Amino acid sequence: MRRAAVERKTQETEITVSVNVDGGGQSTISTGIGFFDHMLDQLARHSLIDIDISAKGDLHIDDHHTVEDVGIALGQALKSALGDRKGISRYADTLLPMDETMTRVAVDVSGRPFLVFRTEFPTEKIGSFDTQLVREFFQAFAVNAGLTLHIETLYGFNSHHIAESCFKGVARTLRAALEVDPRQQNRVPSTKGTLSG
Repeated sequence: MRRAAVERKTQETEITVSVNVDGGGQSTISTGIGFFDHMLDQLARHSLIDIDISAKGDLHIDDHHTVEDVGIALGQALKSALGDRKGISRYADTLLPMDETMTRVAVDVSGRPFLVFRTEFPTEKIGSFDTQLVREFFQAFAVNAGLTLHIETLYGFNSHHIAESCFKGVARTLRAALEVDPRQQNRVPSTKGTLSG
């Protein structure tokens, strides 16, 4: 089973994360940020990765440190769980509709981190959650997981739907990219022979 756990403790946050890539999409999420918990639950459910996250952060300042550090820890856990990435499909893409919104996501589980984020929000907040933190999360997650990740919202006008389409789109894309291809289950899917960067 592809599993890993990570602990991250700084003067700003204290976070524990565990993942099971071959799970069923179960999650236990507690970050103190309601909307973020909802998005992380969607990430688990639609990727079929079991994700447990407990985070305590300096929310009296704002949500930024907690969101970014959860992205860091979750990315590190995923990278550790994947090991040498042997047998994975590696590439995948998804076109994700959410009511009036459409978001396109593509990933290369390459070991070479890069984020392209072409998504705009019509509002600065979703409830009390800063919409700019959606990008901050995916930046931290992609860099620490070693993903080349492209997220582009083609259209939409409801900020909640736009954010949720991003998280669900990433989840569905990861689900496909991390599936083991039975035709190459004992081989790293790269002519280099490695996906370590």
